[in-house]
Amino acid sequence: MKVAVLDIKGKDTGRKADLSDAVFGIEPNEHAVYLDVKQYMAHQRQGTHKAKERGEIAGSTRKIKKQKGTGTARAGSIKSPVFRGGGRIFGPRPKDYTQKLNKNVKRLARKSALSMKTRDKAILVVEDFDFETPRTKDFIQVLKSLGLENKKSLFVLGHSNNSVYLSSRNLKGSEVLTSSELSTYKILNANNIVLLEGALEGLETNLNK
Repeated sequence: MKVAVLDIKGKDTGRKADLSDAVFGIEPNEHAVYLDVKQYMAHQRQGTHKAKERGEIAGSTRKIKKQKGTGTARAGSIKSPVFRGGGRIFGPRPKDYTQKLNKNVKRLARKSALSMKTRDKAILVVEDFDFETPRTKDFIQVLKSLGLENKKSLFVLGHSNNSVYLSSRNLKGSEVLTSSELSTYKILNANNIVLLEGALEGLETNLNK
């Protein structure tokens, strides 16, 4: 699949990038995408939620009233869940939410997500660029030139670039990742994917193992 390569001013460079059909042109597997996104969302949970149960409440252990003759239900402890300030019944406990997912399924999910974006014509290929110093203003100009100023965009680099990353960090609608950090969730969460030329080879190599 041939795609035009643009420069950071949004103009056609006259060159074409060859996108592998094995990565960008497969029949999307929606179930694999679901499993991968589900795992990603689960891994965002800290699992540190905790409520105090009856045995963890600070309070006297004496019997608060006599067993019989009060006309009310018997009660043995002020820490009982039926009293205000008592322990919580079946409250949340710390839990590990991590999920295991086969590597091949994760690769299939990422290829499916990229194929969906390709089908929707939401992928741009841009020649590699850099900034002399990190400036958000320069990155905003790149977004304007590519027509992505008011859209959620994901820039995929071939290798880490501190200047580009720092220039985009203050912008809520844009994110910069390397090809090795790319996930199914990140792909689907963006309106447009901007692939730098230097990221194509590494991305296709990682997904075709």
